Amino acid sequence: MARGLSPKTEGFAGAVLAEIDWSQPWFAPWRELGEPTAQLALQQRSVAEALNAIHHAAKREVGAGSGDIASAASVNTLRAGLALGDANEVKFVPQSALPEGQAYEDFIFKTAQIPTRDGLHDFFNGLCWQRFPLAKRRLNQLQAAEIEDQGVRATRGPVRDALTLFDENVVLMHAPDEVWDALQARDWLKLFVDLREQWQHVHLVLFGHALVEKLVTPYKSITGHVYRVDSQVNPHDEAALDAWLVQDLQPEKLATKPYEPLPVLGIPGWCAANAERAYYEDVNVFRPKREMVKPKSLAT
Repeated sequence: MARGLSPKTEGFAGAVLAEIDWSQPWFAPWRELGEPTAQLALQQRSVAEALNAIHHAAKREVGAGSGDIASAASVNTLRAGLALGDANEVKFVPQSALPEGQAYEDFIFKTAQIPTRDGLHDFFNGLCWQRFPLAKRRLNQLQAAEIEDQGVRATRGPVRDALTLFDENVVLMHAPDEVWDALQARDWLKLFVDLREQWQHVHLVLFGHALVEKLVTPYKSITGHVYRVDSQVNPHDEAALDAWLVQDLQPEKLATKPYEPLPVLGIPGWCAANAERAYYEDVNVFRPKREMVKPKSLAT
């Protein structure tokens, strides 16, 4: 039996939630909301029910101003969302609620219900809906529009590809230009060694729920896709960040796949081993940027 599990939760697919080490630095922004949600899911044997309960608790705190288990960040974001209307209101439902043959994103768009399996992946997806409801709704609207326009095909178009990558694997980065330039150049030694002091001015948000899921059992090569946050946005104000994302997430921009790869365990302070320069000399993980080779012109 996994640590901390009672006989009641043994055999429950979401029992893996008990294995999350909330003391890890990458889970710090998720802990206040995520830890009680995980505990509730283990008690109720339902991730969907736990997410709904936390959501309702946050709404009560917004209305009454009383203390509850929802994080201040979540409450602030929810308040901002409610000010824009109830279009961002969603309910978490069992996976079985998704009709056979209907696209997941289309179902969410049309019903405001999120099919949720009992496991880490959908658990972190639900937490992201709690923290960034407006951005998640915007991603869903764009997905639904693409499905309406192109249907569900064997291969996604560039916008749907970019939307999926954002939703699953994005890291939001607010950083000085020098740091961003080094990341774009994939000059890893400059980024993480020469500019190490600059990282105190970098603010990151792990938005992608598949990325956060991977970090439950971390390994060196886990790589996120960085999306730069405008310098005018206060990255510590999650409601403002949520609202900015709604405006910035435009199909034309997403089609260009405006992402930069980042091996996240290279982030200073996230791994004891990365205090040494040699950590970043592993080219199997910290790969140099490939030069684009121009095709030779045909002889006339």
